[in-house]
Amino acid sequence: MEEYYLICEDSLEGIFTGIYNAYLKKKPHEQIHICVGEEENYRLFAVYEDCKADEKKAAKVAGTIIRQLGEEAYLSICRALAAQDEDKGEAVYKTVAAGLCMKNRRQVMGCLQNPYIRRVFELARFTANEAHYHVEFLRFKEFENGILYAVMGPKNNVLTFVVPHFADRLPLENFVIYDEIRNIYAMHPAGKEWYLVYGDEIISQAEHSFSEGEKKYSELFGCFFHTIAIKERRNYKLQRNMLPIRYREYMTEFQQN
Repeated sequence: MEEYYLICEDSLEGIFTGIYNAYLKKKPHEQIHICVGEEENYRLFAVYEDCKADEKKAAKVAGTIIRQLGEEAYLSICRALAAQDEDKGEAVYKTVAAGLCMKNRRQVMGCLQNPYIRRVFELARFTANEAHYHVEFLRFKEFENGILYAVMGPKNNVLTFVVPHFADRLPLENFVIYDEIRNIYAMHPAGKEWYLVYGDEIISQAEHSFSEGEKKYSELFGCFFHTIAIKERRNYKLQRNMLPIRYREYMTEFQQN
């Protein structure tokens, strides 16, 4: 039995395009697989095809998922696709295929006995948790020109899940959130919609100087953080559990040491 491997770029549009092309083949889903990026070892008796991302195809797949499986399932799939795991494309494709074959399609994410659906659920939960952490731990600094600037370094591509929180709460502020792992900037002009810039326009923290108020309040906040704790009640194990170490290099209070 011939196997088909569709190689897609690591993006929502790329993987949705792969799913669209998989259905065009009209082959059993067991024979078709979605690969994110090039595979290191090619399999014998398998056909490999490159899938170039197509916005129209991706939009059709997204619309089908929302209409047939529901917005909750679509959100879970989007979160799963934000993960860095290489098996996410295959898991999402087989989850969509399984959901469209169900009688009650909007209950697809509850069918955790299916290994692919369970995998999507796990990936979605992991990225949702990381996005939640960044909403809590992200720290903005003010440049002299009044722009608020924050840096993050997430394991997964959660920037698009974090920005709406701050855009809703700081609608009249000019702010930038920079994902230094993927070199992506989220730009929010005051009173307008936010958008992404992919690495071509660099806004380096080193190229700007902080405002005097920022320097003053950063120092005060750091001093407050390190003096308010009761020495006899410090619990570093619990602190690491509530605030993982990997977030601290981006937080103002831990840069005062």
